[in-house]
Amino acid sequence: MAFRRPTNGRSPLVNPQRQITSFFSKSPSSTSSHSPSPSPSPLLSKSNPKPKPVSPSPLQTKNGKKPALVIGQSPSAPASGDTNPIYGDEVVNRRIRVYWPLDKSWYEGCVKSFDKSSGKHLVQYDDSEEELLDLSKEKIELLKEQVKKLRRLRRFSVEDDEEEEEAAGGGGHVDDEVESGGTDSADEDWGKNVEKEVIDDEIEDLGLVVEEEEDVKEVKPELKRRKRSGMILDSVKKIKTESPKDLSPKNNINSATEKTIVDNVLIGDNVDRFTAREEEKFRFLGKNRRDANKRFPGDDNYDPRTLYLPPEFLKSLTGGQRQWWEFKSKHMDKVLFFKMGKFYELFEMDAHVGAKELDLQYMKGDQPHCGFPEKNFEVNAEKLAHKGYRVLVVEQTETPEQLDRRRKQQGSKDKVVKREICAVITKGTLTDGEMLSANPDASYLLAVAECYDGNQQDDRTYGICVVDIATSKILIGQFRDDSECSALSCLLSQFRPVEIIKPKKLLSPETERVLLRQTRNPVINELIPLEEFWDSEKTIQEIKKTYQHISNKSISSSSNEPMSSDSKDYLPEILSELMTERKIGSFALSALGGTLFYLKKAFLDESLLRFATFELLPCSGLADVTSKPYMILDATALENLEVFENSVNGDSKGTLYDQLNRCVTPFGKRLLKAWLARPLYDIDSIKERQEAVACVKGANLPLALEFRKDLSSLPDIERLLARIFSCSEANGRNSSKVVLYEDTSKKQLNEFVMVLSGCEVIRNACSSLGVILKNSDSKLLHRLLTVGENLPDVNAVLKHFKNAFDWMEAKNSGRIIPREGADKEYDSACRTVTDIELGLKTHLKEQRKLLGDPSINYVTVGKESYLLEVSESLCGSLPFDYERQSSKKGFARYWTSAIKKYVRELSEAETEKESKLKSIMQRLIGCFCEHHVSWRRLISTAAELDVLISIAIASDLYEGPTCRPLIVDPSTESESPFLVANKLGHPVLRNDTLGDGTFVPNDVSIGGSNKAKFILLTGPNMGGKSTLLRQVCLAVILAQVGADVPAESFKMTPVDRIFVRMGAKDHIMAGQSTFLTELLETASMLSSATHNSLVALDELGRGTATSDGQAIAASVLEHLVNKVQCRGLFSTHYHHLASDYKQIPTVSLCHMACKVGTELGGVEEVTFLYKLTPGACPKSYGVNVARLAGLPDDVLRKAAIKSEEFEMMYGNKKSSFNSTNQSMTPELAVFFHSLRNCLVDARCSSSSKGIYELQERAKTLLVQK
Repeated sequence: MAFRRPTNGRSPLVNPQRQITSFFSKSPSSTSSHSPSPSPSPLLSKSNPKPKPVSPSPLQTKNGKKPALVIGQSPSAPASGDTNPIYGDEVVNRRIRVYWPLDKSWYEGCVKSFDKSSGKHLVQYDDSEEELLDLSKEKIELLKEQVKKLRRLRRFSVEDDEEEEEAAGGGGHVDDEVESGGTDSADEDWGKNVEKEVIDDEIEDLGLVVEEEEDVKEVKPELKRRKRSGMILDSVKKIKTESPKDLSPKNNINSATEKTIVDNVLIGDNVDRFTAREEEKFRFLGKNRRDANKRFPGDDNYDPRTLYLPPEFLKSLTGGQRQWWEFKSKHMDKVLFFKMGKFYELFEMDAHVGAKELDLQYMKGDQPHCGFPEKNFEVNAEKLAHKGYRVLVVEQTETPEQLDRRRKQQGSKDKVVKREICAVITKGTLTDGEMLSANPDASYLLAVAECYDGNQQDDRTYGICVVDIATSKILIGQFRDDSECSALSCLLSQFRPVEIIKPKKLLSPETERVLLRQTRNPVINELIPLEEFWDSEKTIQEIKKTYQHISNKSISSSSNEPMSSDSKDYLPEILSELMTERKIGSFALSALGGTLFYLKKAFLDESLLRFATFELLPCSGLADVTSKPYMILDATALENLEVFENSVNGDSKGTLYDQLNRCVTPFGKRLLKAWLARPLYDIDSIKERQEAVACVKGANLPLALEFRKDLSSLPDIERLLARIFSCSEANGRNSSKVVLYEDTSKKQLNEFVMVLSGCEVIRNACSSLGVILKNSDSKLLHRLLTVGENLPDVNAVLKHFKNAFDWMEAKNSGRIIPREGADKEYDSACRTVTDIELGLKTHLKEQRKLLGDPSINYVTVGKESYLLEVSESLCGSLPFDYERQSSKKGFARYWTSAIKKYVRELSEAETEKESKLKSIMQRLIGCFCEHHVSWRRLISTAAELDVLISIAIASDLYEGPTCRPLIVDPSTESESPFLVANKLGHPVLRNDTLGDGTFVPNDVSIGGSNKAKFILLTGPNMGGKSTLLRQVCLAVILAQVGADVPAESFKMTPVDRIFVRMGAKDHIMAGQSTFLTELLETASMLSSATHNSLVALDELGRGTATSDGQAIAASVLEHLVNKVQCRGLFSTHYHHLASDYKQIPTVSLCHMACKVGTELGGVEEVTFLYKLTPGACPKSYGVNVARLAGLPDDVLRKAAIKSEEFEMMYGNKKSSFNSTNQSMTPELAVFFHSLRNCLVDARCSSSSKGIYELQERAKTLLVQK
């Protein structure tokens, strides 16, 4: 009987983990491959030639090839006394299957030769082991010849190949090189008809698919169906399932009966096989679904994130199934990446997501199941996160060997290796990945807490916490907001959070609408108030506890000094202030608490807080806008001015950011966005930045360009720093207990070396750029480039790491070999080894002297080292403690008791040395993190210099003249707010984008002492009114960012806030029509604008009847001109407004000039001149736009006639008033205008103060007359 060498009773072909897979079987009668029956597969039984294939479990490991057809031999074990036929040369070179009783398994191989003398055949197994067998005495099967495999280049993802699957040996994933990394369950229900192949690493990396060209007649239809492993199963999108619908906003799987054809193979029947099983087995997922507390969807506090599992269902599960459902039932809103050996598996409803979104291949069987190897983890997790899914990573924290030991030592009855949740990956918690690296924009996580009394019209208080996980940056603040949530809308537009955390059912309806309207499909997380979304007191307790824990670990790793009991000493400054002023910061702290709870569940809280940088939100404590250092740009202004996103497709092309963005570093691009979202308001800060921009131009430009060149090769050092800081602590997937097969340390080392090299490049680049300080008076540049101020002194630290190890060698080899003095622990281990080796040398000299033979030396034979090789002539005079170990001709080899002691100590010392060598990277990273403040300041300095140079370069790209804006302090020059620009161009529009035309610059003057504060702008449709409004606002933003402006001259007082009402849009999801949206934005202007604001109103009132629209426009203009008294531009097609303000000095009437001609049919042809011209325009020439739009000629002619009729009709009614108005003096015109406004006010209030004032003015006019 054949048997193999005793390797724990198992064949090397069998995965060692298979030994525990039987623990997952529900009963001894399981149909898994571990049945004691010697039959290799039910597929091969003669008595049942066409049974339904029984496939291995996804929780099992592989054992051999796909079962082949049998020629003339039953697969079942023959009865005692039965003998096999006599075989000879005819079976040489044939494939054979041999049954091994000890293993209770079948192994495949090939008959190599036949020895006639002994009657035995030489069989070579698939693991290259050979054996002589008498085939007549063995249980064997001869296999049908297989056609030679062909390798095909395939542009598809490498998936499961049917041709190399086995039917009875257990499915799942097995790696050829690391067999112990196999899967660990033999659950027959999860494994029915589910198979996967072992794919060679080279093939997988190259995108090759191994296929067998078989005779089509021999292939069963269901096998052929999955032969093309690269195809995408579109039918998954049509599967009817009762699985949860809240995995993501996009998860809308609908039923369909149509067949989908891929490569001429029908795959639509997948729908039937999945649906039937789910409807039968998972009834608790349908109408009777309940959460973990048995609440139904309509009940109060129902939690859709959890699921109640009926006891009878749990009893029907095996250990592997139960473990998966225990995780899933607590996280129904997430996709589980369930680690099994070297693969992540997706089961049930998660498998549908994997097939649909990741193009993974379904495995055979009624149960949805797919998976991917460990090395594809980051790619697939990032794909799902970017598509709005939450990914729950369940890692294996125990090997099968550790499970065996635990069962023996503790008497545990566990049959499944331990697994734990190690990460939750979402849009807002991504820290690594190709997509994230390619996009420099921050992915913000925003938490909001609110306090309001339930009245829609009252103000409310918000606490906000904004986190950028990738850079460990936390912004926190609290502010009062108006009834329209203007400040909150502004924040949301600036940050565009990808994920929002909020307390469940506590936010007002107005806040909910703003969160919906001002974001771009974020992931919404609702936390239970108090329990999950902490209040300020709970937050303070948890933060203190976390920082206490961080401080204890830091001190324990450095010294044994006791720590102060007051953990507040370890808090960041901003948090300390919020804790001291609890009334001001309570809601901000609550928002921080909700954020920390959420991040704690994702294993990111401690790593984030340890090295986080805290900043106050710009609007924090918003009470007096003028006291703040920044201009405010609300959501409407950012959108209408297209500062970050264009109105065409929402990307940055054609925006102000796109015009200024010449940054070469990702962290510079992020800082530029922050500057544009919050332009400066403080005059001294603006002038400092202007001086710095001017200094890097002109003669210093070559040095600035060289600086850019040095920085252009850098990766995103800011994000790499955050990753290095986070990996300094073992947590989540970085934990030492997590079983990972991919070597993550090499990637971590590469990132560490990249950060060190990047910091050195920045240090050297800043040092080279510092030459410009000799010819510069810029205070800002002096601060940025002077070592010890903004620029930290990192020379000594970088020199330490430079001397510690060879960076390039470490990057290439994936291992750090420290130089002497770099690490005390490693140096100590090396000295111990050296001392022992020195002792061995000394001992050798002593033995030479003792025996009188200087030729005695140490030799190494096999694994035995430090053997004394002594001539045979001296063997008779050796001391008694010499122990003979081996010999060769003329010599004998000995160990002395001293040598044995030295060798044992040397072995221990070298082991300790190797241990210290393996852990040295973590110690070096720990040392690096001690200087985290300096590294962050270095990156911040580089980012600011990058942005300053970018602004300088962008200023030279404007068309036409450019100038440095003159910012005037109105308090020192007794000036009213004003803005004066000569030949103002457009900062974004260029002539090459305007076709045959060129952009026409204009002179603009608004405000100033005794001058008009408002421009009332009329003109033809398409005449350039909206463009003029935009270019004035954009020029103001540029001026207060510190950039040059496209104008011959530009002079202004600073603007505290820009309001823009432009365009027609609605917010249907918020229940707001176009006109209501228009008026809501106008209301925000009227309530929030100040004396120093700039207002741009474009065609207010056009969304309703002419009379109502004109009345609203007139009232708004009156309020802004007389009460707010701010600067502004008001474009309109209500020409009677121009008549009302014709002689009012506080309003300047202007129009966009045009030439008017006449075509056939009486339709006017208008030529646009785009020139801002004094005076009002009599018409809007809308029929001309209709002509340009291509309306039929007869329609145009009728429209022209109707237009003339309306003008005559309304003109006659107004003629008498106009003639009277024209005969008035300016003083009388102002008087009657004021009288009319006063009468309107008198109707609205009981105050008569205004009438008394008018009486006095009338008396004065009569005296003058």
